[in-house]
Amino acid sequence: MKPRGPLMIEHRLIEKMFELVRKEIKQIEEHQQADPIFIDTTVDFIRMYADRTHHGKEEDILFRDLEKKNIAERDKKIMQELIDEHVYGRKTVKELVEAKEKYLQGQTGALEVILDKLNVLVNFYPEHIEKEDKVFFPSTEKYFSQEEQDSMLEEFWEFDKEMIHEKYRSLVKQLKDEKSQ
Repeated sequence: MKPRGPLMIEHRLIEKMFELVRKEIKQIEEHQQADPIFIDTTVDFIRMYADRTHHGKEEDILFRDLEKKNIAERDKKIMQELIDEHVYGRKTVKELVEAKEKYLQGQTGALEVILDKLNVLVNFYPEHIEKEDKVFFPSTEKYFSQEEQDSMLEEFWEFDKEMIHEKYRSLVKQLKDEKSQ
């Protein structure tokens, strides 16, 4: 398997999640009510899976290794676009969380912001994924020998193994901090 294999498998799960978000948007529009638990679950999925796990492998491993190579300007440009898009996704998720908190406080207009941020995300991710799957991954693979690709793939697996521990160390720290206040 090539390093893009696990990344593309992750893309398929991200796409499935956003299909659920599309359905939830319709429910919100129909009932004029948001489900804070669904939003929290979506935020957790995006932050831990799409961003920390998936984008983490891209930024911390693939992009890091590409920066050591003499890559074409076009590939450098696309890599920077992808990094900028990751930042944009993080910002949008943060705004979604803020809107959910305002919604829970009963603030006027918060539901519209929730809908806007969810719509931004369901439209943003498919384009981002397509750029990676169809343009960036195939184009940049050529910069790596088979040995380098195998090494990168192994590093991806090690990265994934650590994720579950990172998530729950963070959860325990958060709970501890909340209980000590």
